[in-house]
Amino acid sequence: MGRSPCCEKAHTNKGAWTKEEDQRLISYIRAHGEGCWRSLPKAAGLLRCGKSCRLRWINYLRPDLKRGNFTQEEDDLIIKLHSLLGNKWSLIAGRLTGRTDNEIKNYWNTHIKRKLLSRGTDPQTHRPINPAASINFRSSPAAKENTSSSADNTKCSSTTTEESLPPLPEEESGGGGIDLELSIGIPSQPNEYRKSASFNLNSCHDFLRLMDYTVADK
Repeated sequence: MGRSPCCEKAHTNKGAWTKEEDQRLISYIRAHGEGCWRSLPKAAGLLRCGKSCRLRWINYLRPDLKRGNFTQEEDDLIIKLHSLLGNKWSLIAGRLTGRTDNEIKNYWNTHIKRKLLSRGTDPQTHRPINPAASINFRSSPAAKENTSSSADNTKCSSTTTEESLPPLPEEESGGGGIDLELSIGIPSQPNEYRKSASFNLNSCHDFLRLMDYTVADK
């Protein structure tokens, strides 16, 4: 169930307030205070809705309302409070003496928001707009293609550098380049190693031939 209306709309006036209605509302509140806005219109002799009376008093008829343009100090305070509270205009208005939430909201949308955009600041997050644009550019497909092309160029340059390296110098003792042949034995006696290797190889062939003869005899 919704909230019941504060008054009967069929018996209330709508539209702009007249000077007589303003004077009745001011006189009643000065004598009795604000009280309950639901019962105030009938007690003050006004054919208005309680909500209409409350807004008329708070936004236009209060004696402590501050008229005129906003100062630079008020602008800085509104920006600071908005970065902390967001669009909670009633809380922001509670920290600015003589200003209403509706007035601050309208001033924010018409002046301060444009001022922040001209400075390169996001009015909602209060952060610079340029870093966000750079992040979006990095995540775009064009940026990825540029990154991959730069990586390919780096690989090509490294390959070219490896191909352009000068050849290694030959050993002075050998005179025929670097000997990569692996051998097991004492390096100072290469001839004996070759003889032993040939002897072992011949022994293996003799053994295999003997085995073939033995199988043939059987």
